[in-house]
Amino acid sequence: MNVVVIVSAIAEWKAVKELYPQLALTNSPYGETASLNLRGWNLKLYHSGWGKIASAGMMQYVLDHEKPELVVNLGTCGGFEGLVNRRDIVLVEGAFIYDIVELMGDPDIMEYYASSLDLSWLPDPQPHPTRRGILASADSDLPPEKIAHLKSLGAIAGDWESGALAWVANKNGARLLVLRGVSDLVNEKGGEAYDNFSLFEDRTREIMRMLFEQLPDWLDGVSLPNQ
Repeated sequence: MNVVVIVSAIAEWKAVKELYPQLALTNSPYGETASLNLRGWNLKLYHSGWGKIASAGMMQYVLDHEKPELVVNLGTCGGFEGLVNRRDIVLVEGAFIYDIVELMGDPDIMEYYASSLDLSWLPDPQPHPTRRGILASADSDLPPEKIAHLKSLGAIAGDWESGALAWVANKNGARLLVLRGVSDLVNEKGGEAYDNFSLFEDRTREIMRMLFEQLPDWLDGVSLPNQ
């Protein structure tokens, strides 16, 4: 099975390079790339960079150039306090983009960029515990004043990239697995990692190590129609 792993944020990619210092790095139009054999799985890794623009561009680039049977996005997210816990792994079932501001009367534009992911091909039972749920995405850290509204829309956590990755994958009919570890919690008063980037970096190292250790177990159980 041809598998591509996309890693988004700089801190997340830095953690991957610390985990696997033997990586022979080359460059794509968006960021560094490398091959990694992980417990018998030959993976192509891509660093996309953070945010919607880089994520959408990288997803389309990977689909066009690598022709993967599966794209995996591993990374972090900010969890909504009371709905998830630190270090929970969120198995993303869907995502929506909430930083779209429409002032000319189209009420469906957020719905247009919302995506659901078909995960019927994943192993059952799952090889590792997760929290299935919806992520809220934006080119922004989670504003505390928007938390209640995002919760009301069904989100349990937020990130910068899942909405764009899922939308482009769905447009191409591509299979996408998004696993995001909760690096920090946010509530209506603030976020524990805001103004504390070292906390985010430390948690990111821990989460990326966990996700890469668990990834082969997910891949071993995948059942695709053409396999």
